[in-house]
Amino acid sequence: MSQTSRTMPLALIVMGPSSTGKTTTAELLSRRLQWEFAEGDTFHPAANIEKMSAGIPLDDADRQPWLEKIRDWISEHSKAGRNVVITCSALKRSYRDTLASAEADVRFIELVADKKLVAERMAKRKGHFMPASLLDSQFATLEVLQPDETGVKITVDAPPETVVERALAGLALNSHIIQ
Repeated sequence: MSQTSRTMPLALIVMGPSSTGKTTTAELLSRRLQWEFAEGDTFHPAANIEKMSAGIPLDDADRQPWLEKIRDWISEHSKAGRNVVITCSALKRSYRDTLASAEADVRFIELVADKKLVAERMAKRKGHFMPASLLDSQFATLEVLQPDETGVKITVDAPPETVVERALAGLALNSHIIQ
């Protein structure tokens, strides 16, 4: 990591397939760190939401403008000197590369869960546009975080508070917590 990136505001992107706990984890991180939070799904254009609601997986062309909106939001906050936490599935390396091009110190938190656990969570979920029928496509698309990407992999086999503690420790961010 360059000296410049260490002085830039941080952007934590909580990533993984649907129902791994991205929103819960990101909201808890945001509260603990007292950083601004955004739900990445709110950046989707209506056409993407309609497509997913109909059980049709998004393709790269659908995702690119969405990823660019998230990247630009991160950059705007960074330029204003603000650290942020945001959710984004960021399933492919190319998607993460777009996000990592933000003008911020971007770090990923990949939430890791087996498909059975995610399917159980998805079945209990109410009021979300992502149907369970797209779970297989999410896992088929997933390219796990690579060693040369800045971030950590955190299993979600524990209560959300423990997941957050693991993420903070893995990213060495405990000193950023405001007491």
